[in-house]
Amino acid sequence: MEVSVLNRKGEDTGRKVTLNEAIFGIEPNDHAIYLDVKQYLANQRQGTAKTKERSELSGSTRKLGRQKGGGGARRGDINSPVLVGGARVFGPQPRDYGFKLNKKVKQLARRSALSYKAQENAIVVVEDFTFDAPKTKDFIALTKDLKVDDKKILLVLSNVDKNLYLSARNLKNAKLMSATLLNTYSVLDAGTLVLTESALEQVNGILTK
Repeated sequence: MEVSVLNRKGEDTGRKVTLNEAIFGIEPNDHAIYLDVKQYLANQRQGTAKTKERSELSGSTRKLGRQKGGGGARRGDINSPVLVGGARVFGPQPRDYGFKLNKKVKQLARRSALSYKAQENAIVVVEDFTFDAPKTKDFIALTKDLKVDDKKILLVLSNVDKNLYLSARNLKNAKLMSATLLNTYSVLDAGTLVLTESALEQVNGILTK
């Protein structure tokens, strides 16, 4: 699949790049995508929720009533979970929600996500560029020139450029990412994928290993 290379003004440079069929032209594997997205979202969870168990509460350990004949449960001390203000049974504890996923599955998921974007003609390739200073209005002008201002875009760079990052960080429909950090969730979350030429080369190198 060939894609025209545009400049930052949205003009055709007359050059074309061929999207690697092994990355952008495969039959997408939905289950691999599901697993990779599930791992990504699991890694975003803090896992810091915590409730106090019986041994962690400050309170008297004196037994409140006798063992038999009280007409109720043998509830023990005031920290008992059956009493108001008592401990919580099997409450959440700090944990890591992450899980292992094989490298080949993650690679397949990313190729599948990129193939979906290629099928939707939602990939734009631009020649490498930068901004002299961080200006949000310049980034907005860039999206208009590339005709992607009405879409949620993911701009993939070979290296994250500080001026570009600062220009885009206040825009809710724009996200910047280096090619080395490209992930399945971010690709699918974007309406249009905008890649610089050098970033495309990096993606080819990373996903063909």
